[in-house]
Amino acid sequence: MAETIAGVQIPDSTMAREATELVREAATPLVFAHSRRVFLFGTLRGREQGLDFDPELLYVGAMFHDLGLTEKYRRTDQRFEIDAADEARRFLRSHGITGEGADLVWAGIALHTTPEIPLHMAPEIALVTRGVELDVLGIGYDAISDEDREAVVAAHPRPDFKNGILAAFTEGIKDRPETTFGNVKADVLAHFVPGFQRGDFVDVIKNSDWPE
Repeated sequence: MAETIAGVQIPDSTMAREATELVREAATPLVFAHSRRVFLFGTLRGREQGLDFDPELLYVGAMFHDLGLTEKYRRTDQRFEIDAADEARRFLRSHGITGEGADLVWAGIALHTTPEIPLHMAPEIALVTRGVELDVLGIGYDAISDEDREAVVAAHPRPDFKNGILAAFTEGIKDRPETTFGNVKADVLAHFVPGFQRGDFVDVIKNSDWPE
């Protein structure tokens, strides 16, 4: 029987169940619970905005969005968001989903730490960001009811979540600091990795090979 939280039914197809187990096995309990809340909060924000979206695609996007922070799926040569997006695309293809559906999930994951732009894209892309922003940053906190918010947190508690997610970010990206150039994760390394120096866009332009 499908699970319902805050009036939101968790997708219960074979693909959705396999996505749940993949993330449960690869991620820490903190990241797993966060990923479930991202789906739930994203769905609630979508309903509040009257958006039409595919709940299964949103579920895979939400569940996979932080896989690039995990020991199993993280690489050191690209942004963690792309690690996760690539794995989601492989997973979807294994279930026969290609083309636009897979592209929507890939973009939703790849762009989830890029402010504003995904909010102007397809709902399956925008709502991953909406869910992440609500759970991590508190953006849209009052856009859903206290009752719904409390139901989500009761199902997937967030003990010491702020410190825990910052630690997960740090661990997942500290070995690839150059991939934080120009994105919000540079702030994480600036706070938690001694000696980190963020890249400077102006310096890159001025020091390029172009003579003028």
